[in-house]
Amino acid sequence: MSQYRVSAIQMVSTNNLNENLAEAERLVEAAAAEGAQLIVLPETFAMFSARQQKALGQREASADAVIRPFISALAKRLGIWIVAGTVPVAVADSEQVLSSCFVVDDQGIEQACYNKIHLFDVDVADSQGSYRESDTFLAGNEAVVIDTPFGRLGLAVCYDIRFPELFRLMFAQGVDIIAVPAAFTLLTGKAHWLPLLQARAIENQCYIVGANQGGEHTPSRSTSGDSVVIDGWGNIVAKADSGPAYIVAEVDTTVLEKQRRAMPIKQHQRFGITAE
Repeated sequence: MSQYRVSAIQMVSTNNLNENLAEAERLVEAAAAEGAQLIVLPETFAMFSARQQKALGQREASADAVIRPFISALAKRLGIWIVAGTVPVAVADSEQVLSSCFVVDDQGIEQACYNKIHLFDVDVADSQGSYRESDTFLAGNEAVVIDTPFGRLGLAVCYDIRFPELFRLMFAQGVDIIAVPAAFTLLTGKAHWLPLLQARAIENQCYIVGANQGGEHTPSRSTSGDSVVIDGWGNIVAKADSGPAYIVAEVDTTVLEKQRRAMPIKQHQRFGITAE
């Protein structure tokens, strides 16, 4: 089978863990009811507050974890695969936490984990002004591509999309679909989110499922929305606007195969990318 239905979940997450999990459950259930088999949640879907990430990360690395068992139970109950946005996970001997993106299969088993590599330490001309993710998070260092029933699945998070080298590493590993959870700022997202995702889809001849936060979280923090599914030709197959939403679209890996045969980019590539 080469045709599957995928979904991007868009949220406006708050600093209330239980409310966020209930909203994620509602949207995932709605997407699954429309036949979505692979569902991608946004970055920081369960807790938006930066100040709470470290404490939550300690909990998620322990037997008292809440978010990871919640996702596992939801995936198993609905019989779907879930890319669980990002979840903070503590690391021994560090005050910082990883921003971890787990892939959970339809039996509720964690099949992979990608730790966000590129941290958003940037000054932006918005109400918040300055973002320093490295104050809270440790950077990951490994690209992740895994086999799934839907093809080869790669993972990236938010700011990662500005670094095409990461995507080229996934391209070299035969990626078919790349899930991109995000919490793009309103200013940068409206300017760059869609063009960057379309470029990553075109140059790597793969589907992109971008699940973004989309709305006002606090008076000083808003995100851009426009969660999207993009095909390997760069076409926008489905897109949300702003606010809580889900989108569902069909992906067809045989279409990718035809595109790759007609335009054999991998064979024509003159420069390789290797991880440091």
